[in-house]
Amino acid sequence: MENHIIKIASIHHITHDVLRIVTDKPKGFEFLPGQATQIAINKTDWLEAERPFTFTSLPTDDFLEFTIKTYPEKEGVTNELLHLQQHDELVAHAVFGAITYKGEGVFIAGGAGVTPFISIFRDLKVKSEIGKNQLLFANKTQADIILENEFETLLGDAFVNILSDQEVEGYQYGRITEAFLKAHVSDFTQPFYICGPPPMMKEIEKQLINIGVKEDLITKEMF
Repeated sequence: MENHIIKIASIHHITHDVLRIVTDKPKGFEFLPGQATQIAINKTDWLEAERPFTFTSLPTDDFLEFTIKTYPEKEGVTNELLHLQQHDELVAHAVFGAITYKGEGVFIAGGAGVTPFISIFRDLKVKSEIGKNQLLFANKTQADIILENEFETLLGDAFVNILSDQEVEGYQYGRITEAFLKAHVSDFTQPFYICGPPPMMKEIEKQLINIGVKEDLITKEMF
């Protein structure tokens, strides 16, 4: 797939450290909900610094959207994104990604690991196929929750938040454990989708297998 220069139409914060970037969409550009692309900033010093970012728009939209957690302290690509404005340019490379929808199941995300699920749930909503899908979402604090209101609207009680660093009424507290999974999941023979920091994913996959989930039912993607 050829590279495409895409122009920023809008860029703004949706949480204290997460950006929503909307760009134009090249003609014929295709992806599946849950997939991502390597993105570079179209500036001389940044063209070789490619980073993977998930599409959070729908394949049918006439624009591309990315929901990106920034890390200013690392002085890397996401910090540079904080300095971009409307009409600045990015370079989109090949489309990739292991997480695509394989049927109704349980989605487990840690922090920015929720981004592959955004387009999937939006696509299911358009198709009226939300069904009994669940989202278990782990974050440090309530302020870190990406698109909390949208997920609440989409999923209702099937959207469960757990916070590791803050106790808030109405939210689970701690980390995802086997006990947590057993308390919130009634069927372990359905698909499971996991995305988050590698140590978290490794631990959750181990927990699911200990509970009895077959490995071929687990779809995972590191970020």
